[in-house]
Amino acid sequence: MLDFAKRRWFLLSLVTLITSGLVIGSQSSPDSVENFKSLVPTRPLTAFVLLLMAFSLNSQQLKASFKAPAPVVWACLVNFGLLPILGVFLMRFQLTPDFRIGLMIAATTPCTLAAASVWTRKAGGNDAVSLLTTLVTNTACFALTPFWLNLGTSQSVSLDAGDLAKRLVLVVLIPTLLGQALRIPKKVADFATRNKTPIGVVAQSCILMLVFLSAVGGGVQLQKVNIGTQLTAVLLVWACCVAMHVVALAVAWFGGGIFRFDRRDRIAASFAGSQKTLPIGVYLATDPAVFGGPSVVDGLPVPFAVFPMLMFHASQLFIDTIVADRLARNVSDGETALELLTSKTEES
Repeated sequence: MLDFAKRRWFLLSLVTLITSGLVIGSQSSPDSVENFKSLVPTRPLTAFVLLLMAFSLNSQQLKASFKAPAPVVWACLVNFGLLPILGVFLMRFQLTPDFRIGLMIAATTPCTLAAASVWTRKAGGNDAVSLLTTLVTNTACFALTPFWLNLGTSQSVSLDAGDLAKRLVLVVLIPTLLGQALRIPKKVADFATRNKTPIGVVAQSCILMLVFLSAVGGGVQLQKVNIGTQLTAVLLVWACCVAMHVVALAVAWFGGGIFRFDRRDRIAASFAGSQKTLPIGVYLATDPAVFGGPSVVDGLPVPFAVFPMLMFHASQLFIDTIVADRLARNVSDGETALELLTSKTEES
């Protein structure tokens, strides 16, 4: 149990903080919740998280992927092409405005800044492909995320794509580039590499704070809604999140086979193409200037818009852990068979 808690502490904390936040918010007055939320500036905190994550990414491995960029291009097309299209299609089936917008937010965020490379490495894939996909999608999101969000939500939401792009430049692009620039001195890069785990823990702890604030705000809204209706809506949007991730994972994998990528590149493209990053999704769903304001859809707030992003992130952690373990076992079994065949040949 202790070993499980150490390996899955973030997921366990996510479940605990969402639950406790909803309970606290449902028992608190709206004014007290707003006062509490105002104590934590979401935008600077998100920028700080992305700076830390970019700082811990080792970009020295990217040269090989620049020479053969096809797997990276394919992963980017799945991440910022297929998934947003699925989001536009599935959002129309959601039962609440919160989940319609939230599902689209989850579909239009870029690749994860750390998890894609971690799962790629765990499954025996090409780190360089996942790293370059991460950097490309996070750098391009200031232009592509507003485009897709405006396309998907324009019927009910007045979204200033230009203003959103400026905010993403400040909150996402600049911190990401700055985090990589800080690694230029070799001593600093070595420090970041040695302390990658503690840096990741700090970044994830900041994310948990943002998630808790969102859950508290959602708890206030629970005082006004029918729980039975919300439960059905939650199950539906969660099923859509799982379906989107699994479809993207499968398309990236089998598409890589059609394009004749080697196994290591297919693994990297599958994880990087199907995963979505939590900090940017939480920022879009909770920042008062974007979708966290008091009058987003028809003059009403959408406090549950953050939930699909949380569901997508938690689901991809569970699903990809199973997939990565299976792929790693297949590689191990293949290596064992190859060693056995080699030994038999030598004996002969």
